[in-house]
Amino acid sequence: MIFVLLSVLCSVLVSVLLKLARRFRLDVGQAIAWNYLVASVLTALLLQPAPASLRAPGVPWLALVALGVLLPTIFLALAAAVRHAGILRSDAAQRLSLLLSLLAAFVLFGERLSAFKLGGIALGLLALSCMVWRSGQAPTSEGAAGGLYPLLVFAGFGVIDILFKRVAQAGVPLGTSLQAMFALALLVAFAMQLWRRVHRSTRFTARSAVAGLLLGLANFGNILFYLRGHRALPQHPALVFASMNIGVVALGAVVGLVLFRERLSRLNLAGVALAVVAIGVLARG
Repeated sequence: MIFVLLSVLCSVLVSVLLKLARRFRLDVGQAIAWNYLVASVLTALLLQPAPASLRAPGVPWLALVALGVLLPTIFLALAAAVRHAGILRSDAAQRLSLLLSLLAAFVLFGERLSAFKLGGIALGLLALSCMVWRSGQAPTSEGAAGGLYPLLVFAGFGVIDILFKRVAQAGVPLGTSLQAMFALALLVAFAMQLWRRVHRSTRFTARSAVAGLLLGLANFGNILFYLRGHRALPQHPALVFASMNIGVVALGAVVGLVLFRERLSRLNLAGVALAVVAIGVLARG
């Protein structure tokens, strides 16, 4: 379970770094771009991708290209969600995105729907509704952004997970698919930053590059330790899945409430608790 714990720590650390970006005057877009350079290099060094397999027939290039575009753009949405809605709600929304991939498994991939999974989906949707609800006392801009960005994170990571399943179905080795996704995401992210450089005179800074290095280490660590957790407990995939997702929501709650004094209504807190229950029910299913 040590690998799962390390994966949880890395996942929450990503949100903490995004939360601290404004305080340290970091350019989040630049940090995200540098993050994919770090992730690409680490994938090449540690996961031993086989680029030749990408020349095989049946490689789902449409899904890979879509992932290359979505990964950096949804990362920006996650950064905005952390800034406006807080770590707790953003991490929970990201973890609940598995509901969309489960629905896709039933509709697109022919998986059977069990009572546990149906109950987990219902609880998850209720949890998401509670988490994005903002009271009328909140400022209008904060209320709109605090509800919109977690929904974008939920939808975006759900679509990304569905595309991951499509790539896995095609038989592309994991290290190779990750290398292709990260390389494409790197090109898209830097293209976005070059556009900002030309049209908005945004300058690249060493401070944001260092932040991107740390972000890339945490982001890749999350993936690597999660994979090693599954490899260490091959007979207990549901345990790894539940521990990872519930751990991120629980630790995100502690960090958000204790370190950043995030304000949540009782309904929001009830939504987070429901999210933990929903993940547990889905793992049981």
